[in-house]
Amino acid sequence: MQLVILDRDGVIGIGDTTTSEHAWQAVPGSLEALARLSGAGYRLVVVSNQSEIRRKSDSIETLNSIHHNMQRDLLEAGGGFDAVFFCSCPAREECDCMMPNPGMLLDIAARLRMSLADVPVIASSMATVEAARAAGARPVFVGNGDDIDEQTAESRDNFERYTDLAAAVDSLLAETAPS
Repeated sequence: MQLVILDRDGVIGIGDTTTSEHAWQAVPGSLEALARLSGAGYRLVVVSNQSEIRRKSDSIETLNSIHHNMQRDLLEAGGGFDAVFFCSCPAREECDCMMPNPGMLLDIAARLRMSLADVPVIASSMATVEAARAAGARPVFVGNGDDIDEQTAESRDNFERYTDLAAAVDSLLAETAPS
């Protein structure tokens, strides 16, 4: 089984889209890129930190509606998500699942009964990159790197970087293409 884990905000959806079910908007080209991965036999799992749910600034109903809209849009593009995982623990509380902690990714591995070694975790934030590293997965960064600060600058060369999801998908598909 080929698996790709994707950070929701900034990779699939524009920014933090949890404020309204109507706020969901795909990053241009992301749905088409994901449809290509689905068509190539990859299983797609989404991960997202959602501490707003516990703080009551957003509701679980709104979050579910956003995920429903995201899945609908990907289905219309020709792909589909296999699962969506999120952490709703308050940011001020210690938990194992809020990225950069690896708990959410380790939970995915346990549920799928597989190792995350060489599983790409496509992220737009350093928190997700760090979670991927801690879980033994393959961190892949997409975007312009605005949240890469000086503290993590030395480690930025220790993961793959692409301008967008389509470029990352091109690379993954090239790796698995028949010779």
